[in-house]
Amino acid sequence: MKVKCTVSYDGSQFYGYQVQPNKRTVQSEIEEALTKLHKGEKIKIFASGRTDASVHAVGQVFHFETNLRIPDDRWPFALNSLLPEDIVIKSAAYVEHEFHARFDVVKKEYRYIINQEKIQDVFKRKYCFHYPYEIDLQSIEKACDLLLGTHDFTSFCAAKTEVEDKVRTLYSIEVIKEENDIIFRFIGNGFLYNMVRILVGTLLEIGQGIKSFEDIPAIFKGLDRRLSGKTVPGHGLYLWKVYYDN
Repeated sequence: MKVKCTVSYDGSQFYGYQVQPNKRTVQSEIEEALTKLHKGEKIKIFASGRTDASVHAVGQVFHFETNLRIPDDRWPFALNSLLPEDIVIKSAAYVEHEFHARFDVVKKEYRYIINQEKIQDVFKRKYCFHYPYEIDLQSIEKACDLLLGTHDFTSFCAAKTEVEDKVRTLYSIEVIKEENDIIFRFIGNGFLYNMVRILVGTLLEIGQGIKSFEDIPAIFKGLDRRLSGKTVPGHGLYLWKVYYDN
C-alpha cells in the first residue's frame, strides 16, 4: 500500500531535506521514524522535491510504501510520536499505487518573507530575511509582470544547476505587504535550484534602483547567472504548497 503525507518542518536546524552522510536532514528523520514503526524494516520516502539548509516547509509532500494496516487518519499521530518537534506530519492518505509525490506534481507554491523593521526582531531571525531598506514596490510589481509566463530561467538559477531543460512557467507572483513584512508568493509548474531566492534577490535590487524592471527581458535573453541579482538567504524561504491533479 502507498501512503501520501503532507509535512511541515522548521528548516533552521537541518542541512536540508535530502539525506546526507553524518548530517541532520528532514528525510533521514522521517525515514528513521518509519523504520521504527516497521520494526526495523528500512522504509524509503519520496518527496515532491528537496529543500536546502535552513529552508522551511508548510506543505511538503512525500509518499512511501507499507504493509502496515493503520487507518490513514492515524498515520500522523503514529509518526509524530516518533518525530522531533521541528517536523510535523499534518495529514496522510492512502493513494493509488501509480501515484508519485515528485513526478505527479502539477504546480508548486513558494513564499519568501522579508522583514523591514529598522532593528531586527530576534524572534524572527530564523524565519525571514531582515532587509531594512526602502524599496519601490511599484517597480517590483512591474518586474513581476515581466517574469510571468514560460521562459528559460538559466539566468535565475544557480550556475551549477545540472538540469539541462531550464524552461519553466510562472503562473503568478504576488507581492503582499503585511505591517513590517513583505511576502513574495510564487506559483509555477516547477522551480530550478535557487530559482526563488535569485528571483527575490533580483526583485529587491529592482526595488532599490540597482536594476530596472526594464532589464528583465535582457536578463532572460542573456542566459547568464551573472546578469540577475544576488541569492537571498535560505531562512526566508518556505515551500508552501504542492498541487496535484487529484
